[in-house]
Amino acid sequence: MTTPAPEPSRRTLLSLAATAGLAGVLGGLPAFTASAAPARPAEAPAARADARHVLWWQAPGDAHSMIEQGLPVGNGRLGALTGNDPGRELLLITDATLWTGGLNDTLDADGQFPYGRDDFGSLTLLARLTVDLPDHDLGSVSGYRRTLDLDRGVVTTSYVRSGVTYRREIFASRTDDVIVLHFTQSGQGRHTGTITLEGTHGEDPAVSFGASFPNGLRYGAAVTAYGSGGRVSVHDDRIDFAGCRDLTVVVSGGTNYAPDAEAGYRDPSLDPAELARTKVRAAGAHSASVLRRTHIADHQALYRRFDLDLGASTDRQRDLDTWERVNLRHTSGDPDPELEAAYLYFGRYLMISGSRGSLPMGLQGLWLDGNDPDWMGDYHTDINIQMNYWMADRTGLSPCFDALTDYCLAQLPAWTDLTRRLFGDPRNRYRNSSGRTAGWTVAISTNPHGGNGWWWHPAGNAWLCNTLFEHYEYTLSRTHLERIHPLLKGACEFWEARLVPTTAPGGTKEVLVADSDWSPEHGPLDAKGITYAQELVWTLFGNYAYAAAELNRDRDHAARITALRDKLYLPEVSPKTGWLQEWMSPDNLGETTHRHLSPLVGLFPGDRIRPDGSTSKEAVEGATALLTARGMESFGWANAWRAVCWARLKNADNAYQLIVNNLRPSTGGANGTAFNLFDIYQTEPGRGIFQIDANFGTPAAMSEMLLYSRPGHLELLPALPAAWAASGSITGLAARGGFLVDLAWKDGAPTSVRVRSTGGRTTTVAFAGTSRKVSLKQGESVTLKDFG
Repeated sequence: MTTPAPEPSRRTLLSLAATAGLAGVLGGLPAFTASAAPARPAEAPAARADARHVLWWQAPGDAHSMIEQGLPVGNGRLGALTGNDPGRELLLITDATLWTGGLNDTLDADGQFPYGRDDFGSLTLLARLTVDLPDHDLGSVSGYRRTLDLDRGVVTTSYVRSGVTYRREIFASRTDDVIVLHFTQSGQGRHTGTITLEGTHGEDPAVSFGASFPNGLRYGAAVTAYGSGGRVSVHDDRIDFAGCRDLTVVVSGGTNYAPDAEAGYRDPSLDPAELARTKVRAAGAHSASVLRRTHIADHQALYRRFDLDLGASTDRQRDLDTWERVNLRHTSGDPDPELEAAYLYFGRYLMISGSRGSLPMGLQGLWLDGNDPDWMGDYHTDINIQMNYWMADRTGLSPCFDALTDYCLAQLPAWTDLTRRLFGDPRNRYRNSSGRTAGWTVAISTNPHGGNGWWWHPAGNAWLCNTLFEHYEYTLSRTHLERIHPLLKGACEFWEARLVPTTAPGGTKEVLVADSDWSPEHGPLDAKGITYAQELVWTLFGNYAYAAAELNRDRDHAARITALRDKLYLPEVSPKTGWLQEWMSPDNLGETTHRHLSPLVGLFPGDRIRPDGSTSKEAVEGATALLTARGMESFGWANAWRAVCWARLKNADNAYQLIVNNLRPSTGGANGTAFNLFDIYQTEPGRGIFQIDANFGTPAAMSEMLLYSRPGHLELLPALPAAWAASGSITGLAARGGFLVDLAWKDGAPTSVRVRSTGGRTTTVAFAGTSRKVSLKQGESVTLKDFG
């Protein structure tokens, strides 16, 4: 369904003086919310130019295939795909909050929520920015190269024309809240051309525009430019530049979205167009080199928390550009350790670029090529949004997780209201048979306006809460635990009203099971006691009881929840298939190789099922058999989930093979890695779409192959594949229980292990049957030996 383009509201044009510099033309605060001017470092940090941190290509992105070929930049809120054509630089700009739709609180005839671009809504593009250089067409240049420097957060394009080397840099600065394009040259070259900013919802080209959606969301964007040695002139619909030795273009934009349910998720006092003008003026008062230094320092403060070395690649591999390396890795079958490490670093780059200070990332993160992303670019709560954040804590990016916490807390009032008003609708096949409804839950799809979309998802509240609680296990932040306590409590209240008693299979013992539900996205639509829900609720109840004790609150309620937990039915192994049952049935009621691993949530992301002897051998074997039956070929996100499950089962070969499968080059829309390393999800023959969760889930699986952790226990190199075993190291790998691990290995065994406490706890560090007990105060560290 296509959303009609709304009529633009009053378009406010930028009245800029026709001047070379334009400094001082725009005014105001540097961000959409009031903030102090950022610190300006005096020097740029040294670059790390090795192959793990720099991706490069020998061709620009096709303007008609930007989702597969455009290079991403982002500041956590504002993102763009960059095309990097010498003669026509194109940026497709997205703001994380630019959503159509609304609360969506009128049910369809089946008791489910509507799911369209008007009612539920969709993430959409904010603007297109083009910088035309008419005499720099691709056919007139040589030595073309573009790079994505993951360590600096900068896209660079260089080429030679008429003996002059031209260079441009593009970065999205969080500190200045703008996107910057900087054009330079090495000799007597000059830049002449036109800058155009266009909205994507019916707005005319303008150097500044403001408009609004029918849902009341206001948005706007602005651009400015300044140069040296030439002339920059501003018109209503464009900026012209002529004879400039260098040129700096600054663009920004946003919406009046506010994470406040009581205010309808809007800030009526905020004028996004005016704020966009404010930000570009403030940034434009500084040189490009100052803006770049400021951005790089901010980016590297997160990026350099973590380091990974999986071994050396060959000279032949290093001589190839990134796309050639992806293809060679596939055709030759030879490991490329530096490319594989770069894939993890690329995931970290996307996390830093896409998840800071705004909404969390949904199915496509911050990067779109149009206003009709599949599944609205929404937040799928039955795996995708959770997978997006598996890697954040593990790889040193805990601050990026906060966007998910903030989102859930902002949505909680609306989710609670919708649950209490609508979940018990008699047309809803998933309503509680008890007739009671309490607490909150969500649908499979959620939006940022408090609204739900495709189908009620009762266990979605438990999975979201367990994901939030795991962040606490990594950080041991009491503040975070206090913040998420209302979410945990409300989810438990929902399940108090939802669980139903039944007799355990083959016996007389009464147990509690989840009411009628669907094992996402698979099998019967109305089965009771699905393994997926039983496992998630078992973990939720345990997490809530822990939080109540740690925070010294809700003692009586926590005791009731613990009593319910003790009566929960836990899944059994089918005597017919030998698999862990997905339903309370020995029969397989779905597809054997289905993409979802819903019944294995107790293996990962939960860890009730453990191959270390603390879980029954039968349960581990049943989980292994089911995972085997699911197969080794699926969509990227499904492969990532399989990989991390095999890592939990200490099967390095299978885990690594699934990583390799996701690195397979995607052509013709097939599953695999695109030209720009985005993961492609094949929806039908010849058609694939970008879905970002595999770009995060695969690095999470790689991390779990190198370290397994739970509070009180760390295991080193549990699933180290032969391809990485010769030598390697990792620094800043986080562990549950409040630790960071620095680890080096050779010939498959640790040679150096340093454990640093971020929360002051006791843990056991294990490898190959050897273990050491570690007790540290917060901030202390210890180096362990004799694990080889």
